[in-house]
Amino acid sequence: MKLLLVIKKENVGLEKQVNRLNKKVVLRNITSFFAILLIGSIFQVNAQNTTPYERGSQYILGDVQVTGKLSFNQQTVITFAGLEKGQKVIVPGEEISSAIKKLGKLGLFSDIDVYINEIRGDSIFLELSLVELPKLSQVKIVGLKKNKNEELLKELALTKGKVVNENLLTTSKNFIEKKYRKDGFYNTKVFATITPDTTNGNEVKMLINVDKGTKVKISSIAIEGNVTQTEKNVKSAMKNTKEESFFRFWKSSKFIQQEYNEDLVNIVNKYKSVGYRDARIVYDSVKYKKEDNTIAIKLKIEEGRKYYFGNIKFLGNTIYTDQGLNRVLGIKKGETYNGVLLQDRIANKKNPDAEDITNLYQNNGYLFSSINPVEVRTANDTIDFEIRIMEGPLAYFNKITVVGNDKTNDHVIYRELRTKPGQKYSKDALIRTIREIGQLGFFDPEAIDPKFKNVDASAGTVDIEYNLVEKGSSQIELQGGYGGGGFIGTLGLSFNNFSVRNIFNKEAYKPLPMGDGQRMSLRLQGSTYFQTYSLTFSEPWFGGRKPMQFSTSFSYSKQFLNNFQTNDVDKSRSFNITSIAIGTAKRLKVPDDFFLLSQGLSFQYYDLNNYATSLFTFPNGSSRNLSYFISLSRNNKGVNPIFPVYGSEFSISAKFSPPYSFFNNVDYKDLPNQEEYKVKTTEVIPDPITGDDMPIGTYLDDSGNPVENYQDAAVNQGKVDQEAFYWLEFYKIKIKGDWYTKLAGKNQNALVLRTLGEFGYLGAYNQDRGVIPFERFFLGGDGLANFSLDGRDVIQLRGYPNLSLSGQDGGVIYNKFSMELRYPLTLKSAASIYMLTFAEAGASFNSLQEYNPFVMQRSAGFGLRVFMPAFGLLGIDFGYGFDAVPGQTQKNGWETHFIIGQQF
Repeated sequence: MKLLLVIKKENVGLEKQVNRLNKKVVLRNITSFFAILLIGSIFQVNAQNTTPYERGSQYILGDVQVTGKLSFNQQTVITFAGLEKGQKVIVPGEEISSAIKKLGKLGLFSDIDVYINEIRGDSIFLELSLVELPKLSQVKIVGLKKNKNEELLKELALTKGKVVNENLLTTSKNFIEKKYRKDGFYNTKVFATITPDTTNGNEVKMLINVDKGTKVKISSIAIEGNVTQTEKNVKSAMKNTKEESFFRFWKSSKFIQQEYNEDLVNIVNKYKSVGYRDARIVYDSVKYKKEDNTIAIKLKIEEGRKYYFGNIKFLGNTIYTDQGLNRVLGIKKGETYNGVLLQDRIANKKNPDAEDITNLYQNNGYLFSSINPVEVRTANDTIDFEIRIMEGPLAYFNKITVVGNDKTNDHVIYRELRTKPGQKYSKDALIRTIREIGQLGFFDPEAIDPKFKNVDASAGTVDIEYNLVEKGSSQIELQGGYGGGGFIGTLGLSFNNFSVRNIFNKEAYKPLPMGDGQRMSLRLQGSTYFQTYSLTFSEPWFGGRKPMQFSTSFSYSKQFLNNFQTNDVDKSRSFNITSIAIGTAKRLKVPDDFFLLSQGLSFQYYDLNNYATSLFTFPNGSSRNLSYFISLSRNNKGVNPIFPVYGSEFSISAKFSPPYSFFNNVDYKDLPNQEEYKVKTTEVIPDPITGDDMPIGTYLDDSGNPVENYQDAAVNQGKVDQEAFYWLEFYKIKIKGDWYTKLAGKNQNALVLRTLGEFGYLGAYNQDRGVIPFERFFLGGDGLANFSLDGRDVIQLRGYPNLSLSGQDGGVIYNKFSMELRYPLTLKSAASIYMLTFAEAGASFNSLQEYNPFVMQRSAGFGLRVFMPAFGLLGIDFGYGFDAVPGQTQKNGWETHFIIGQQF
């Protein structure tokens, strides 16, 4: 039989007691009798057969044998235990105790026993008997919906092969209960059990049973002691803790302890903001009422007296004058005391980009500065302050690194950084860099994390490491919807992080050459009456040194004559458009570097084949459109391009052709009517060359021979120069403003107001020639039905059918105004989801004389947006049109608008 030295790893804790007792014995110079007695309770000897050894003697370790059903190599276990053949060990002693502790810390074994197998002279042979903890084979969650199960498993990281112990069961249970209590399920119960997996060895199945129960709502909030503030004002300061009410549906009534504690602070801050510095909550109670599963809250407030600001002095400032700091502080003597405002003007924790004194210093290199307001005197109701400033040394960026970019090449990120090595530290530059990286669209904007490394105040340097999480940037676009009287389908391939230089590098195809930040897209769109093909490419840093984008595109469209009332399509009559364009966009430095100047040239060739509509003055012929585009825009939206919570985007653009009518010597007022060039007889006459019958209405030249179209007839007869027909002339102006304002909450749960206004006008240089039939505005619907390449602008106005508010030929002037409230459900990289409600109005007109900015079609509604790397952007809107579509008398009513996309 063997001598059992140590039973189970739980005895390690007892050994600690022995060690502590031994230390006490040494310190107090007491005999070791009690220590030996305690050790004797650990080291047990089998009564039938024992291996003789001298307690406390030193031996040479002859060998260690590992027994038990293990998945580990025997030598690996011995190595982890820190035992080595030939080493000297005391039995019992620290070496064996340490080995047990080391194996216990691994968290892989439920039992650790040490035996003496044999003693030969001064050599001892030990056996480690281990019982390995079981591993997880599968997990099943019951009580929740399937999609919630998958989400929980990811958050818990309960993967196959994970070691199962009591700690795992407890932490999993506590995590789920805490998660649902945050959502108002105060009585959530979770039970986690394990059963052996009979199909595998030492593996177990885990069953997690979740009983969320019903949400615990707040039935009442009672306020006492409020004299200067109404109960309504006090309750309004509680941003997240609300009473249950039938009329309030935006913010649900639920009790979350952490948010409740924050709201108690908010109440005190409410009083501080109106002069009551000493206000405090002297009593609060939260009582759970089991009978109706609600909570009743009682608060008692002590307001104190009202205070005013006295003298405010600055101490320690050498960089900025008192006058300059006072302008930033914005607080004058005699004003009502406002502790919240004072703190925000010193350092606004809610807005990292605020104009406060801390940012004033940190944006100018003083990373190590500190600003502290101190009350120095209180006289009656007046408080004097000193703003004590420690400026510290200037700080400079030292080493700048980026991690997490698995696909995107380093130079694509580094060229966007505003924090360069050797530059003076600037908090504003740090925040701007986060925005620029987020705007690339290649990384999860919510996960961008700049970490400060090696902050050295003595050297005045700081290293920054930007931690990024790559996300899918290339897209497959699949869209379907109704527009222009029929179903429209779209297939698009967009590679938003493409690399042209690696296009011939086979190793770069994973599955395509990516990583250089270039964009290439192929788009196919069609229905029963049109097809459109387009190819575009853009390089955001043309030349590689400056942020100047170069782009080019080619497209072709073929459209057949369609009767929108009957949806009949006549494919013998077609309208073809071929287009090519190049452009540049340069980031400016003045007035600031949020401004972008864009320019471009485009050429379109329009070819009509028996395409007779009221839009054109000729059914056969061709036209050419050479135009120049220029736009000035400013975009400081941030950080997340999917869900911006602040900033704005403003643009003014113009597109125009040369004024041909000023120098082509054509009198458009007296331009001959095309009817003058048609056969005058009502009978069929023979062609003078072929002898075949010519149809009635054939165009003839001055010799009576047939020509292709009215243009050729007029030109051949010398009555009109061909430039009168071939080159279009126009000018087009558009103005757009888009603002984002955070009304409440933080980025992950911010309530954001989006306001939008836009205006467009298409004009003619020569009124006798008139406004061209291209480049027009089409208003109404989801804004996606831009199936024609004739330069048209399709403007979204929900609550009405696509293109329904501009007539069949489009409008020459429009305006639109929109307000949208957005609230995110989740902004995680796996899925960004937000809901919205909107109200908008707009109108389109056929001439400047008809324009009336106060006559508009109005609508309101609600919708949902989902962005997932696997599917791209999906959206659905339900809009109600309060007015009638032009030509009708009844209000339009409800319309559904949707888009479908896919991203990989």
